Amino acid sequence: MARPRAIDRATILDAAEQVVLRDGAARLTLDAVAVVAGISKASVIYDYKTKQALIQAVVERWIAGWGERLDKATEPYIDGDDARLRGRIDVARDYKEEEDGAVVFQLCSAMTQDEQLRQTMNEGFRQELGKMLSSTKNPDKALLALLAIEGMSILQMFGVVEWQPEQREKILSGIEQLITQD
Repeated sequence: MARPRAIDRATILDAAEQVVLRDGAARLTLDAVAVVAGISKASVIYDYKTKQALIQAVVERWIAGWGERLDKATEPYIDGDDARLRGRIDVARDYKEEEDGAVVFQLCSAMTQDEQLRQTMNEGFRQELGKMLSSTKNPDKALLALLAIEGMSILQMFGVVEWQPEQREKILSGIEQLITQD
């Protein structure tokens, strides 16, 4: 009988995110991840043969987590119009710098140098856009609203603007008005 796996992949990915936050994606090393995870480098290599494979796994996990977060935020609106977009607005209201900003910022820098990462992020966004547009009666308004939300979020993520909670709420309320007006 095979010995049960002692090292959870989530532990390695958590450690990789910590290294990305601390050092940046460009400086992530398998050695650094092993140290943070408290395991051997060989254990990291066993699951993720290369740095790029490890970053790819972090991106894929982040996309999946983001989708789950949106699914949960969408639940209260599931029987109404613009359910996914309303869920996205609620997620934007609950902005968490560490979850929504810092790691993504670092992963975006890695994405500029890796076509496969760009494809993964692009596919994740296309799938989410498809879900959002399929749950609306007015795709043009929904797209405009999504672009406004993403623009607001990206400006904060890249440190261009630090939205205060009341500013964020005013913007998101305006976006809600946009999608509810005929």
